[in-house]
Amino acid sequence: MCGIVAYIGNKEAYPIIIEGLRRLEYRGYDSAGVSILNGDIHTYKKKGKVKDLEDFVEGKNKSGTLGIGHTRWATHGRPNDKNAHPHNSGNSDLTLVHNGIIENYASLKEALAELGHTFTSDTDTEILVHLIEEYQKRDDLSLEKAVQKALKKAVGAYAIVVFDKKSPNKIVGARKSSPLVLGLGKDEFFLASDATPIIKFTNKVIYLNDEEIVTVNRDGSYEVVTLDDEVQNHEVKEIDLKIEELEKGGYDHFMLKEIHQQPTTIFESMRGRINAEEGWILVGGMQDHMKRMVDADRIIIAACGTSWHAGLIGEYLFEDLARVPVEVEYASELRYRNPVIRERDVVLALSQSGETADTLAALEMARNKGALLYGIVNNVGSSIARFTDCGSYIHAGPEIGVASTKAFTSQLVVLTLMALNLAKEKGTISEGYFRKLLYAMEDIPKKVEQILTLDEQIKYIATEIKDAPNALYLGRGYNFPIALEGALKLKEISYIHAEGYPAAEMKHGPIALIDESMPVIVMATNVSAYEKIVSNIQEVKARKGMVIAIVTEGDTEIKKIADYTIEIPETEEPLSPLLSVIPLQMLSYHIAVLRNCNVDQPRNLAKSVTVE
Repeated sequence: MCGIVAYIGNKEAYPIIIEGLRRLEYRGYDSAGVSILNGDIHTYKKKGKVKDLEDFVEGKNKSGTLGIGHTRWATHGRPNDKNAHPHNSGNSDLTLVHNGIIENYASLKEALAELGHTFTSDTDTEILVHLIEEYQKRDDLSLEKAVQKALKKAVGAYAIVVFDKKSPNKIVGARKSSPLVLGLGKDEFFLASDATPIIKFTNKVIYLNDEEIVTVNRDGSYEVVTLDDEVQNHEVKEIDLKIEELEKGGYDHFMLKEIHQQPTTIFESMRGRINAEEGWILVGGMQDHMKRMVDADRIIIAACGTSWHAGLIGEYLFEDLARVPVEVEYASELRYRNPVIRERDVVLALSQSGETADTLAALEMARNKGALLYGIVNNVGSSIARFTDCGSYIHAGPEIGVASTKAFTSQLVVLTLMALNLAKEKGTISEGYFRKLLYAMEDIPKKVEQILTLDEQIKYIATEIKDAPNALYLGRGYNFPIALEGALKLKEISYIHAEGYPAAEMKHGPIALIDESMPVIVMATNVSAYEKIVSNIQEVKARKGMVIAIVTEGDTEIKKIADYTIEIPETEEPLSPLLSVIPLQMLSYHIAVLRNCNVDQPRNLAKSVTVE
């Protein structure tokens, strides 16, 4: 949640910071603010989008070569001007931005109030900057030492950046359970929540670890220490990210661009890992730990949101192909109960950002129980990538739209490859079926391209159901999780209430809701349960429900009874989710546009959930 960007160097800070905030706005867009140092601290904050902040700052003094900025997803305090970041200290010497939650803010606030501090916002962040001020004043400490002392008192998650007008040649940053990246330029430094706002200026970065503090100086020096003042030496990484990947590229929305990128991103997820002609599959992250994975008693998949839906499909894949028991857990639930996790278990974490707080906490618990930790993430250098024993990148490229599309299908590709790799090693799949699935995998990108040509047909269907107050998504087998994902996409970006259900469960409750105003979207590509799905559709039609069916090309039976059918190419059933999800993404997108919703930045949501 939230986005941080900071700059110190020889250039004007404001243009760099405001451009960075635009690129970080997918992390939070309730309010935004900047503080620029030019003799004094000039702080400007505004409820709304970064554009609202730009309009507010127009004509004001924003000159200076040191500054910080923030775009907010509200946790403590409503989205308004006073709660927007940055927050200044009581003596107006310090200004600070913060991602995360300080859990013991109430007791800290009470103690500070007794010492004479007064507060102007409802945020936990303001308490933190006052605490740093108090330690500076009471113990006559430098900024970095005061930060160090304050953070030892703070309980919770944070990424912070702070500067002091009395020390105009340095900025201090720190992190715990929320990402912070240091960018190294020529005679300049950048601090940011991720690499997207700084890639235009440098591709050299350092990923800070938990409970580390970095001090960057205008003279080109920097130092990283722990909360216990131990100096850390970090390897400088070069990131492979192109600025054009962060632009819309002619599309109206990032989500639309990312939907249409999927033939490429699916291919990139497979590239170098599969060769159907030669009959091999190789998932690099598995190789050094293959024996432990082959001998595993169980795989536990921990994820949140869309990644959890990918994990459900992973359960079908691993159990069907590799014959290994799988449990799929909401990471937020796994971490707070007392699960049975053993040394012979593999805990597989799915996270697009690689920073999801609940998933990281679940992994930490699993490590303490001796399980093998495997991460499937998109962001190189992310916390999950660095914390796990092994893993695989999905190579989807930056995903800016809050509603995940291409990252989801890339996660499915990696899960499928892993299941096939494990099945081959265990001998649970015949050579003939193995080869058949490899060839079918290599055909998926061109079949996705084919589905994308149905855009006008899907847009028309969207016009027919855009005003529905509710929607029901039904699927069976491999496509039951796709029903869940389709419903989530519709909820996320169009604000229509939708539910996904196993088709057979419709009779156990949801059928009571079906009438002529209820569109029912049915995944009907399963060969193994085709007749059952036809029966489910008949049950909906008998109650005057509108049926939109995703069917295999050439289907004639369902076409006779459904109100609308969307035909997708045939593929092997374990791979069908990679195709059946595409029209659901497109349908949600067009409905949201027709309802004048903010597709890329849906209300109350943010891309990376780094707080509980």
